[in-house]
Amino acid sequence: MKRLHNQNIVELHFNPGDKVLLYNLRLRLFPGKLKSRWSGPFRVVEVFPPGAVEIASEKDSHTFRVNGQRLKLYVGMNEPKEVTEIHLTEPQRSS
Repeated sequence: MKRLHNQNIVELHFNPGDKVLLYNLRLRLFPGKLKSRWSGPFRVVEVFPPGAVEIASEKDSHTFRVNGQRLKLYVGMNEPKEVTEIHLTEPQRSS
């Protein structure tokens, strides 16, 4: 039975410089179905052998260590999208 369960487990490998999301189990300030428990993105600083990962927040340089099981890769946009504006005008009516 354990072998069947273990074959479905996927190991995540993080590299320094990757962007990750952090799972917050205790986020119960505003309970609700639509409240996301994933916060971030954070930047991976260093990966340690037993599965611990040191991450830094994007806003400041505060670093802390978390268990690698609480992280998942951030697959958001890397660069901002280019936005173009088109100004529409009313057509002139001839009488």
